[in-house]
Amino acid sequence: MKATTRRPVGTTGLEVTALGIGSAPLGGLYADVPAPQALEMLETAWDLGIRYFDTAPMYGLTRSEHLVGQTLRERDGYALSTKVGRLMTTERAGRKLPPEPPKNPLDPGWHNGLPFREVFDYSYDGVMRSFDDSQQRLGIRDIDLLYVHDIGRVTHADLHDHHWGSLTKGGGFRALQELKAAGDIKGFGLGVNEWEAIRDALEETDLDCCMLAGRYSLLDRDAQDFLSRAGVPLVIAGVYNSGILAAPKGGRRKFNYADADPAVVAKVERLREVCDGYDVPLAAAAIRFPMRHPAVTCVVIGAKTAAQLRQNVEWFDTDLPDAIWADLDQAIGE
Repeated sequence: MKATTRRPVGTTGLEVTALGIGSAPLGGLYADVPAPQALEMLETAWDLGIRYFDTAPMYGLTRSEHLVGQTLRERDGYALSTKVGRLMTTERAGRKLPPEPPKNPLDPGWHNGLPFREVFDYSYDGVMRSFDDSQQRLGIRDIDLLYVHDIGRVTHADLHDHHWGSLTKGGGFRALQELKAAGDIKGFGLGVNEWEAIRDALEETDLDCCMLAGRYSLLDRDAQDFLSRAGVPLVIAGVYNSGILAAPKGGRRKFNYADADPAVVAKVERLREVCDGYDVPLAAAAIRFPMRHPAVTCVVIGAKTAAQLRQNVEWFDTDLPDAIWADLDQAIGE
């Protein structure tokens, strides 16, 4: 399988490339990404044959959607997903905004975000408005997939039940069902860091495809048992667990958006030793690991530069010996 291999997305009729572009870095995740650099990366992705692009209003507080739209809006033959659950607004005289939500431990903030403030809204009206707003920012009418973004107890803490009620009893899922029935989107699901939210959502509605970040990786197998029984196609993001699996030895050691603790670093070094024994990059094993599971449709990665993207495609296209997987499992006690 190569990065440009076409893969069906469940029963939606969509096809995506085995490697897709996740655009959180273009919003300034960890570092500023100038617009020309971001657009060059996206153009390079297109030139290399990648045809699945994922974005979200959250990324750079709408910046990512503008950049992705600029790249795609006069092209066709691609699959596009964005997310609902956050509305973007500004504070001004006479407008009363809800209190700032508690700090989300999985949100590192944005270095070059646009001057907007996010307001969580998973209700019927919130989902419909979010869809309309994304169409306008992207400059694209046909958005293929909508993911409910960052719903879960880790993300929302004491406010989780309130937001879950908006999504279920408040009509958020009903809005997504109506958009699909009208042909405005081809499918919907969740885009989350918490697999438990996907499990719970499947009790409420049928899901076409879900994006899960960081919970099924070479390093973190937390969702492994769930994947085997989920019954929904999955797009896997966060395959490097915030970069630690792609960093050179002694390089940046971020894990799950924060500094990695010594136990995690030690586990990564055991994985690296196995890969060194096979003369393959650790990052190549990390980017290909999720594709071994039959529930996984594709992997999405974020890149800040065209050079980073080319490197990711090279890693994805690396031929790996079958024997490496058992040794990697053993290295972390799986």
